[in-house]
Amino acid sequence: MSHQIKFIMVGGFLGAGKTTTLGRLAKYYTDQGLNVGVVTNDQAADLVDTNSLRSQGLNVGEVAGACFCCHFNSLMDTIAELGSEQKPDVILAEPVGSCTDLVATVIQPIKQLYDADFKIQPYAVLMKPSHGLKILKNEQGSGFSPKAAYILKKQLEEADLVLINRIDELTAEAVEEITSLVNEQFPGTPVLRTSALTGEGFEGLIEFLEQDGDFGGKILDIDYDIYAEGEAELGWLNSSVHVSAETEFSLDQLLLDVISQLQSSFRDQGVETAHLKVIGLWEGFFGVSNLVSNDSEPKLSLASDCTVREVDLIVNARVACDPEALTAQVTKVLENCAGALNAKLEFNQTQSFRPGRPVPTHRYATPK
Repeated sequence: MSHQIKFIMVGGFLGAGKTTTLGRLAKYYTDQGLNVGVVTNDQAADLVDTNSLRSQGLNVGEVAGACFCCHFNSLMDTIAELGSEQKPDVILAEPVGSCTDLVATVIQPIKQLYDADFKIQPYAVLMKPSHGLKILKNEQGSGFSPKAAYILKKQLEEADLVLINRIDELTAEAVEEITSLVNEQFPGTPVLRTSALTGEGFEGLIEFLEQDGDFGGKILDIDYDIYAEGEAELGWLNSSVHVSAETEFSLDQLLLDVISQLQSSFRDQGVETAHLKVIGLWEGFFGVSNLVSNDSEPKLSLASDCTVREVDLIVNARVACDPEALTAQVTKVLENCAGALNAKLEFNQTQSFRPGRPVPTHRYATPK
């Protein structure tokens, strides 16, 4: 048999920590001397994740405009492009955080159409504690409607492995509570506890991913009407701007100010944040800040530790509100932050919308 590419897809809800997880996995496989390709995915261009991973020196392709399931041919073309010079040993794939039914629409099509080219490794799904705990406990005030919560539950249901991520942010009691809920609601699915940020628990994750076996076989019984309405609850914004000032300013402080002011704005409007990410890039420097819920603390997930006079910013916002209102709030915050620096603000591109109904290219209801 010819050389097969290991295909590792890591799913999970918006803000679960997929990009950090993929970055750490990519480093591990690269350190083993393997050729690694990464494929990111978004409903629009200008993705923070893509820029962040490329800034770490990784070979990254992006599928933009729809999820992997709806742009399956683009996914396969992107993988081929990543291997144009050297065939990858490993492909790490990060689907859109509001997508599910990925076993039937991505993994099974690869198995049944490209079986000779790929070896499917276990499908790991990250559990996002901030929203996931409330949703699994059926608490009121999770920030999302039952239809959006339906997506998170379906993501966990089709997993070969559930990763409880961000354990560095949780008490031992909270970790035990989440583990118990996952075991009760998804019996038989292995559960691991990890921190993508610190690397805790990653030895167990890599050991699990390296298993041989028939993975990616959990075909969901899913209502696409509920799924589509849950996705459409979210306003989606990607915006790129250029900030320039006469005097130097801290890039990291600007990133945190943007996230913090957006958090305050969304709280004031009574709308829930699914995920906010901002990356700043300039002449080899980059930093990333993010927020995973209204109740979480803004984080500087990748520090630049530099001062600059100008910077390119990319803002990705996934918030349960109208896209026009989302654009207005993001624009106002960016103008406020630039004004505080006496800086000039130039908008390059802004896209805001609600995701359309998912229409998969393929859907295999019977696993191979």
